[in-house]
Amino acid sequence: MAELNKLYEAVLNGDAKTAAAVTKEALAEGVPPIDLVNQYMVPAMDEVGRRYECEEYFVPELLLAARAMKASMDLIRPLLAASGAQPAGRVVIGTVKGDLHDIGKNLVAALLEGGGFEVIDLGADVPPEKFVRAVEERQANIVCLSALLTVTMPAMRTTIETLKEAGVRDKVKVLVGGAPVTQKYAEEIGADGYGENASEAVTLARRLVAQ
Repeated sequence: MAELNKLYEAVLNGDAKTAAAVTKEALAEGVPPIDLVNQYMVPAMDEVGRRYECEEYFVPELLLAARAMKASMDLIRPLLAASGAQPAGRVVIGTVKGDLHDIGKNLVAALLEGGGFEVIDLGADVPPEKFVRAVEERQANIVCLSALLTVTMPAMRTTIETLKEAGVRDKVKVLVGGAPVTQKYAEEIGADGYGENASEAVTLARRLVAQ
């Protein structure tokens, strides 16, 4: 019998090898994939987020936990798709045009996936049109924009304007974040929310989807 609590511990402790092994064993025994996600993996990532906010965990621990989560999700995702299980939401995420920084964006993407979202990661230096195309093709309901440089922040506004011009702005919630970004700036450019850190972004995404 697969010891499912070991999956929780493996994600929490960033042990990708054990996470994948327990997942594989559980699936072979017929444990529903969605149960592994909802009962063990999401709670583990929630605890990772809590520890990060309390400064018990730092970026390296977050990245290791995200990697362990990914090791399990790589096994589970095809089964969820085949069973028709719906994700918590569908998120298009990227660092805006002109900005090559992606560590913060990667963290948010990993925690969102850990929170049960389907994540379409467009990478860094993403032009506005690429966000629009991804929203249309993947029927996303959330767009996450990241910027780490003050000089690239205006690209967030441009991207939101491009979403409007394409007629898809009212179909998605737009979240923004990154070191120089503030709540005030998010409001100025017409974003739906601002996440100060990766953990907060996930909480916000859940709240917006629930609305």
